Amino acid sequence: MSKDIKVMLKEAGALLLITLIAGLLLGFVYQLTKEPIEKQNKLAIDRACQEVMADAKEFKEIEYTLSETITEQMAENGVTIGTVYEAYDEAGAFKGYVLESTSSNGYGGNIVLYLGIDPAQSPTLLCGVSILSISETPGLGMRAEEVLVPQFKNKQAITFSYTKNGATSDSEIDAISGATITTKAVVNAVNGGMSAANELYEKAVAEGRF
Repeated sequence: MSKDIKVMLKEAGALLLITLIAGLLLGFVYQLTKEPIEKQNKLAIDRACQEVMADAKEFKEIEYTLSETITEQMAENGVTIGTVYEAYDEAGAFKGYVLESTSSNGYGGNIVLYLGIDPAQSPTLLCGVSILSISETPGLGMRAEEVLVPQFKNKQAITFSYTKNGATSDSEIDAISGATITTKAVVNAVNGGMSAANELYEKAVAEGRF
């Protein structure tokens, strides 16, 4: 065996050993951090649920199916619905839904919201909004928590729209100056959650659950 081949084999062996050690270390770190990360994520979700439905004491995750019409409408706006909870007060009375709604059309990617919605009201009552994940432009889209979220609290509407000229009704939201894309993504995510909650409630009423 030539000297060059021996050197190549030695280097390949060293590289393989380094790769194996790195893989083992990554696996160890993943296992070490997996549980704390999961706990933190659960705490964040629990806080979001309580924030958007302050009167509720219990949140029951439910399985659900949305109609093709609603799903397609949301897809056109880049919106998907994730986890859904039914919210109940201390006496066991139904308070509404808490839904995870994600817009994929943010300026910086996905914007994940939690929404507290009482569809028994007419028009539908949006109790609150909490942003779980957002990566928009600092000083612009990242002001969504500060500028947009408070505007949705305890507002009744069928759907929301945004304006750059000053809101004149509960269904209008003042856009973030210089961040129309972020504003639109958040409003679409909220509207998607409203549509989903209304449909789920109509089904539950038809089934005699509420």
